[in-house]
Amino acid sequence: MADNAPANPTGNTAPVTELTADDKTGESFRFSPRGVPVIVGLNRVGLHALYMKEVRRFLKVQTQTIWAPAFTTLLFLVIFTVALGREGREVLGVPFASFVAPGLIVMAMMQNAFANSSFSLLSGKMQGTIIDLLMPPLSSGELMAGILAAAVTRAILVGFAVGLAMALWPGVSLGLAHPWAVVWFGLMGALLLATVGLATSIWAEKFDHNAAITNFIIAPLSLLSGTFYVIENLHGVFQTVSRLNPFFYVISGFRYGFLGESDIGAADHVVAAGLGLLALNAVLVAGVYALLRSGWKLKS
Repeated sequence: MADNAPANPTGNTAPVTELTADDKTGESFRFSPRGVPVIVGLNRVGLHALYMKEVRRFLKVQTQTIWAPAFTTLLFLVIFTVALGREGREVLGVPFASFVAPGLIVMAMMQNAFANSSFSLLSGKMQGTIIDLLMPPLSSGELMAGILAAAVTRAILVGFAVGLAMALWPGVSLGLAHPWAVVWFGLMGALLLATVGLATSIWAEKFDHNAAITNFIIAPLSLLSGTFYVIENLHGVFQTVSRLNPFFYVISGFRYGFLGESDIGAADHVVAAGLGLLALNAVLVAGVYALLRSGWKLKS
């Protein structure tokens, strides 16, 4: 390509044809032939721009999006420790506060991943600015990747904030027994709820719809997932119901990373649970991608 050809922002190249503006400057310009896309492959510049837009959106109000969840989750720890952790109660061989803390951390991560992605497209619908996301030269996969990546980023920041708050709380020990489990189950949980949140954002037509999913699905699944107890203390039927809840595997696997123990079972069961979450996320991502490509409730 000639030295005077403009750089392709994506780093990819496409066939070009030369046109000369003889009427004014006489300079040569290069344009793509008709029907040949200028951007081929991954639009890295557009994807990065969308990701940074979503990240800056929640960082502008970080007191509400990062630090408030840490404070609220710390209140959960205080209340349940006072109510259930008296007289040196231990669960899975550790003090009750240390047992509860990992579950609260990943629960806050998941809930905030959902909150971030569920707001992205819905806010555009309500404010009439959805065209700003649909018009740029971003494919459905790139649009989904940018929104999900930003939601996972918020989840990670919330996780660090909550973990810091709990590490400073008396009686809580957050030693890492299996760091890979903390990283894997934290990411799987955040991606799971980010994907569900994006699906909700596509389906919802008003903020009441979003709130209904949060209050009647996300919150119950989070609180009834073994965050504050081990499921072996439940009746057999409720144990079965708990094992059908994907949140249970996220929280128990994440706790395994800190304590080296969980109510999933032995280490091979924890690995199987991690692979199962990966498969579930793959199915959900494929489903949401199909919804975005169809334009359902976005372009009609």
